[in-house]
Amino acid sequence: MMKVLITGGCGFIGSNLVLDRLGRGDAVRVLDNCSRSGSERNWRALEGCDGAGDRLELARGDVRDAEAVTRAMSGVDAVFHLAAQVAVTTSVSDPRMDFDVNAGGTLNVLEAARAAKNPPVVLFASTNKVYGALTHQAVRLAGERHEFAALPLGVDEQTPLDFHSPYGCSKGSADQYVMDYARIYGLRTVVLRQSCIYGPWQHGNEDQGWVAHFAIRALRGEPITIYGDGYQVRDVLFVEDLLEAYDRALRSASEVSGSAFNIGGGPEHSVSLAECIQLLQRMLRTEVEVRYDAWRPGDQRVYVSDVRRARRDLGWAPSVSFEDGVRRMIDWLNADRVASGQRGAMRAQDSGRSRQSAEGSDRSCVA
Repeated sequence: MMKVLITGGCGFIGSNLVLDRLGRGDAVRVLDNCSRSGSERNWRALEGCDGAGDRLELARGDVRDAEAVTRAMSGVDAVFHLAAQVAVTTSVSDPRMDFDVNAGGTLNVLEAARAAKNPPVVLFASTNKVYGALTHQAVRLAGERHEFAALPLGVDEQTPLDFHSPYGCSKGSADQYVMDYARIYGLRTVVLRQSCIYGPWQHGNEDQGWVAHFAIRALRGEPITIYGDGYQVRDVLFVEDLLEAYDRALRSASEVSGSAFNIGGGPEHSVSLAECIQLLQRMLRTEVEVRYDAWRPGDQRVYVSDVRRARRDLGWAPSVSFEDGVRRMIDWLNADRVASGQRGAMRAQDSGRSRQSAEGSDRSCVA
């Protein structure tokens, strides 16, 4: 049994990761200040999870507090550092806070790991935003989606870093610190540059978690606003596939320490915003009102991850189809709506039952 620390463990990915590590037999300590919308509900749900017993410890704390981070890291074998300020718009309005959380908080994690008697593995949840707007890559319109003219397999890890927005700068700085602490101090660190992750426990909004945001709006019968033409493309990854990438990176940490991996759906799991809305309309048997607004600064017309390095070095590849993933997310959203006692039109008319809802831990730990 390993003992792991998950910073930001009451967020979307963090909550899924807590359940995953408990399911693998680990003891889990969570450090979270519950500042993000939905995290308080996730905290309460995790507290009541069946079978966790004394293997789950929830600690309120902030990664900006170096002493709190040091206390939380005591005796752990691995750290999944997920705590972050995640919205580009928030970083623009409050860049100092964004820097303090993303860059300063990560430095606190690294310093606590370096000072530990037995330094833990540190896995860092980075972002594809470290590659910037990719303006040097030609983009063309093919049907109802934009695509790279010369990158059929997507963006690889050799692509020059180009931080855009305060968020890109703070996460990119943290990304480089994590890699450098492997070079300079010999820590076992791995950087995972994540693309668009979606799935259960996600309370999406316009700034972050767009797949869940679209699904929530569609389920409520509310209009969806698209910034741009709707043909922008992202490679999407169901959270269950991400958790498998985390586990493989953890098990391979000694061999791949100091490396960065692009972790996303890749070309086979890429989708345009328009295609996502069309899928929701078919799945829910409803019409979705779509409104359009101007492009937002820094929005990429295309981002698709080249995941070949992760396939080669970690033996990992995405497996959950977008349709199956969305169906499973909708099932969870409906269960969450019922569990929270809210009333409304969040009912999937033909979404089916997901394997995870029926057999996994989502049922007993719904927020």
